[in-house]
Amino acid sequence: MRFEDLGTFGIYTFDFEHQPAARMRESVQELEDRGWRAVWFPELLGREAFTHAGLLLAATRRMRVVNGIAQIWSHPAASTHGAATLLADAYPGRHVLGLGFGGTPRPGVTPLAAMRGYLDELDRVSSPNPAPTTPIRRILAAYGPKMLELARDRAAGAQTYKVNVAHTARAREILGPDAFLAVEHAVLLEPDAATARAIAREHLRPYLSSPYNIAKFHKLGYTDDDLAHGGSDRIVDDLVFWGTTERITERLREHLVAGANHVTIQVIGVEPGTSAMPQWRELGEALEVGNQGTAMEYRRRRGPLG
Repeated sequence: MRFEDLGTFGIYTFDFEHQPAARMRESVQELEDRGWRAVWFPELLGREAFTHAGLLLAATRRMRVVNGIAQIWSHPAASTHGAATLLADAYPGRHVLGLGFGGTPRPGVTPLAAMRGYLDELDRVSSPNPAPTTPIRRILAAYGPKMLELARDRAAGAQTYKVNVAHTARAREILGPDAFLAVEHAVLLEPDAATARAIAREHLRPYLSSPYNIAKFHKLGYTDDDLAHGGSDRIVDDLVFWGTTERITERLREHLVAGANHVTIQVIGVEPGTSAMPQWRELGEALEVGNQGTAMEYRRRRGPLG
């Protein structure tokens, strides 16, 4: 599988957790018909990663489906290997195995050690299952330098989540020129600053209050003042791109210039049980997702950031 086949922009969504299967099928089929090439979803609110991926793959013809991420502490390595092997065999080149530590931390085990040990187990799995003609491609959820190095050395690349553009540039330096880098970014189609920032702060609230993310944001250069009282305008505006469609698409492209191969877009401000389809339609037209080039082509045209 070529990662270029995911396109330059993809959809990242929690929406499917709140929708029945029939509506999920309709949604992903419309996204495919509108030119979106990739859909990403987390494993967080109850739906199991690989059955979820299988449903979306079965509902579409060309769409690439990415586990972003499957939680390693929810799946024995042998089960993950079996599921990924079957999906790669049934849907050649259309499934990406995204892995992350996720969930409740285990006392005395660091995320890095947990992921390294899990990959060791995964690579040792022996199975009578037929090997897929298109190899399994895996990426790792990564933020810090050591996890990014692991993603470079033991996977095809990395997915980052809730980071700014400066981090994308640093991640590319660590990953080197060849590893795949996908960046999730939240967006809100709302031009009024006060309204947009209020919605963005509600979205960011759990991230600004968890120890792991607090440490991450400090390393990104944000202060305790930036994290207090729902987040400063600076961190809110860096982590949620809001405004007109034109302004949002300009900001999303900054990640491409900084070194991302693919930007996966999370639309926020949508009530659980409803759909972001109106926003996905608008963004798809603005980003011309039916006629996407590669990030490298875009960087050649645009030149370096700044």
